[in-house]
Amino acid sequence: MRTHRQSLRGFIHALWACAAALLLSACSTARPWINAPLTGEAQGPASIMRPAAQAAAREKPRPIIAAVTLSGGGARAAAFGLGVLRELKATSFELQGRPTTLLDEVDLISGVSGGSVLAAYYAAFGDEVFTSFERDFLLVPFQSGLVRDILSPQTLYRLTSPWWGRSNTLALHLGALFRDVTFGELRARRPSPRLLVTATDLTTGAPFEFTPEQFALICSDLDSVPLSFAVTASSSVPLLLSPVTLRNYAGSCESGMKAADATVTDRNLSARLRQRIAASYQDEERPYLHLVDGGLADNLGVRGLVDHTMAGGSLDESFGALPQGSVHHIVLVSVNSERDLGERIDRTDRVPGVGKVLNALVFGAGSRFAEETTAMVDDQARRLREELHAVRGRPGSPFAADAELHVINVSLRSLRDATLRETLLHVPTAFQILPVQVRELQIAGRMALRDLPAFQRLQSSLGACARQEVASPKCDRTATDP
Repeated sequence: MRTHRQSLRGFIHALWACAAALLLSACSTARPWINAPLTGEAQGPASIMRPAAQAAAREKPRPIIAAVTLSGGGARAAAFGLGVLRELKATSFELQGRPTTLLDEVDLISGVSGGSVLAAYYAAFGDEVFTSFERDFLLVPFQSGLVRDILSPQTLYRLTSPWWGRSNTLALHLGALFRDVTFGELRARRPSPRLLVTATDLTTGAPFEFTPEQFALICSDLDSVPLSFAVTASSSVPLLLSPVTLRNYAGSCESGMKAADATVTDRNLSARLRQRIAASYQDEERPYLHLVDGGLADNLGVRGLVDHTMAGGSLDESFGALPQGSVHHIVLVSVNSERDLGERIDRTDRVPGVGKVLNALVFGAGSRFAEETTAMVDDQARRLREELHAVRGRPGSPFAADAELHVINVSLRSLRDATLRETLLHVPTAFQILPVQVRELQIAGRMALRDLPAFQRLQSSLGACARQEVASPKCDRTATDP
């Protein structure tokens, strides 16, 4: 733990050193990448959940509609989430006569902050995540390299520019990790699973999603946006890192106006809130948007999916483009990698210092918000199950008579091993953790998912089993774990 505290302290000192150097140096005119306006045929507004249904209807029925959301938490979240992905990949079953795994049936992967690093890597490179992600990110001195770069003469000079912030240096490092892949290249090479990265609009506090719908609002081209920029925006913790900037071209394209008017304002609260957020981007006095860590708006990365579904009005409307009776399972796996407070300020009567206050604000309030989000998801899941039971099997409904909704909340706090749980709940939130912690977090991710009754019910419903266990004669006992 001392090593991590020293690392974080060194990172903060480096930032202060940078600030001092800026006061003594000449100003740079360096400008980072900026998003381009839409040209040619504009992309029409699209929701998060509906494109999956529409694509499936055009190609072939999808018996399983599945999404995975990965919370914030730096490298801790990325390692824990990687363990969950390994377990999903190891859970095999037959679907319409073909062998598959739960991970291969995922339509959407969503990430916030540290979770967005893993989500974007898997979306871009697929199963390569199991062989290369540790080597490329988890087991390299990523944070140390970032600090060295910030202290380099070239970067110190760039930082004197009013347009260049510390997060732009992070974006360069992430560009190497993601091999400069853009959203357009991702969509052309790997259309599934779709990627959702969420940041926070610093002005409004609203979530900012890197989706065609969101970029239609600001009349900009999502296809040209590098994955590294989106992940940087989602990971830009205020104070430690700087906000990143987007140009708002709202008013220069028809699709932006259509997107702003797309939500029916009197349908429900979720629809009205989304309408207000959309309208805020039509303000001509907001030509620039400044984005920070997505965890400030939703550290679990799941509220947006629920809001989209609720704004749609009903499950039949959200998935109505699918063939009648084709959907048998809707699956949401929400991965929560939150940590405990580093130090409890309520155990002493001394006035908390700045560091302790920030720690309590980030992890104390953040934990409460995560609990509220989980409770909200559970409440909505109960309502949606009731609706699903009422409409499944009916003429015209996309849901088969045996259709089920599975919501699976995976958390470090759900680990049965008390010693391991206590240890991992105190792994720091940083871009760099110890190799032993990387290994333990992946094991914990697999164990936490495997032990959940909700996950076991899903496996039973699918006739699935994990490769490392002899739970069914249909399992491939000779296959190796990813």
